[in-house]
Amino acid sequence: MSRTILCGVLSTLLLAGCATYTGQTTDPNDPNRTRRNALIGAGIGTALGLLSGSDATERRQHALIGAGVGGLAGGAIGAYQDRQEAELRRQTAGTGIDVSRDGDVIKLNLPDGVTFDFGKSTLKPQFYSALNNVAATLKEYDQTIVEVSGHTDSIGSDAANQVLSEARANAVADYLIGQGLMRQRFEILGMGERYPIASNETDAGRAKNRRVEIRVLPVRQGA
Repeated sequence: MSRTILCGVLSTLLLAGCATYTGQTTDPNDPNRTRRNALIGAGIGTALGLLSGSDATERRQHALIGAGVGGLAGGAIGAYQDRQEAELRRQTAGTGIDVSRDGDVIKLNLPDGVTFDFGKSTLKPQFYSALNNVAATLKEYDQTIVEVSGHTDSIGSDAANQVLSEARANAVADYLIGQGLMRQRFEILGMGERYPIASNETDAGRAKNRRVEIRVLPVRQGA
């Protein structure tokens, strides 16, 4: 009973968008912006655990199934993700987005060099087309959870990097949601400089660490 109540409360908080965002704002006419508060930062981290944690994923799956999104089962999961991966690779070819696969999870790596100006959180207009293609694919393959996480290099203070990572994750998620994707599918979090994928001792390494990652997870039947 308590588990059910907790999931219901968390889902309600997520869907209502009750958390507030204190980072950079964008112009009301900017296509990056949607009229919602960001569900990012330490509050969500405390409530749901790490973005990729099993508890957060399970709760999101319950919320989606409750919203009428059917779950996948057995061999259908792999086949579904195979088709989606192929389409994402086709739609993002030549855009700078890197598509990879880990089991049933599809990951898109969006380096800041093609998505944002240095130190900024406003999407570059020339990147809209690539994100439109990503959104179209995610809309077609709607039996998935979309996790969006922002990451920075280690230059600057921890606090500044946290705010920037949150703002960038929010900008990407807002843009995708603005293309008609269900808000309930999204988990959004700024990870700051905590999870580098390369050394921060070199310019090349720092460039790799400045990124937004999108992880696409299947909604599993019976979750």
